[in-house]
Amino acid sequence: MMDADTMVLPRIGDAAIEDPWGEDRPRRPTARAATAAVRRWRIAAWLLPAALAAALGAVRITTSGLSAAELAARRAATSPRQGIGLTGDDVALGPYHLLLRGWAELFGSADLALRVPSLLAIVGAAALVGALAARIATPAAGLLAGMIFAVLPTSARYAQEAQPYALAVFAAVLATWLLVPALDRPGPRRLVPYAGAVLLLGLCQPVALLLLAAHGWVVLAFRRRAAVRWLAAVALGLLPVAALLGAGLRGGGHLASGVRSGAAVLAATPGELFGVAALGGVLAGLALFSLPLRYAAAICTAWALVPALALLALAQAVPVWSAVNLLFTAPAWAVLGGVALSRARAAVAVAVLALVVVLGVAAQLPS
Repeated sequence: MMDADTMVLPRIGDAAIEDPWGEDRPRRPTARAATAAVRRWRIAAWLLPAALAAALGAVRITTSGLSAAELAARRAATSPRQGIGLTGDDVALGPYHLLLRGWAELFGSADLALRVPSLLAIVGAAALVGALAARIATPAAGLLAGMIFAVLPTSARYAQEAQPYALAVFAAVLATWLLVPALDRPGPRRLVPYAGAVLLLGLCQPVALLLLAAHGWVVLAFRRRAAVRWLAAVALGLLPVAALLGAGLRGGGHLASGVRSGAAVLAATPGELFGVAALGGVLAGLALFSLPLRYAAAICTAWALVPALALLALAQAVPVWSAVNLLFTAPAWAVLGGVALSRARAAVAVAVLALVVVLGVAAQLPS
């Protein structure tokens, strides 16, 4: 008779029997290892674009002498203090000249010294483009977006000019990067830094405040409950700008220069905005794959399109249309391109990224 406590053990080689201790199973990565891998990718998403932007921006930063606009900035930064004002044609440039004066007192007024703030701004913008795309999409999208922005010829060009446009690009990316968590949890701890970014944007390039129209559309479309607190943060950032620039406007100055929009002017804008017209076509094509109005993609879709449409409307009445007045929208196109490539097959993504790099770098080579 068979003992009730005795059972027949199966053969060890029987594949149908599961090892209760899991010693023969393939080991899966632990949650900690997976988190570490994601963290490394998120670091790469901002670090590699920043390094690339720094390299491309520094390569020929001292090759050419200062332009007429840069010479004017040097005069403003080194002239007696009573010679600087926020009146006349310098209304938009006055805050930048004041900033450059402080920089020149610390580091001198040599060509390289005056251009370093712009280089640092583009490097910071490239890092934030990668971080923003990683935040709203994936680390892969962040890396791709940051690389696209870094290789744009206009990124390198304005990194090498002592002008406020690179700082305005940085401020626009910073404001958008801060907008995302501020709308998710709209408390003072998140909205006050956003207000600071709005202030910086207005001081660097007042016309770039058209970005707020894009942010407002996103708030009304997706985060209406945060609208009042968002408006309060915007007002907090705009009041100092309005106070600083108001006197200059009353004195007959203007905040932006450009031309009236026309067919020929509009046709030339993509080449001026991205450095190469073909790059504008590639990024516009990629953006079509990111245009569905989901919250994440809609943030950058609005950033890319709403300011351009608003500036176009203004240009019907006053001559303000200029590609440089839309430079702060270039990061949005890079993010949309990076998001689109992150959804494509690896071979397609590598091929398109290689095309963007070739077009961008080739345009920066000396002719």
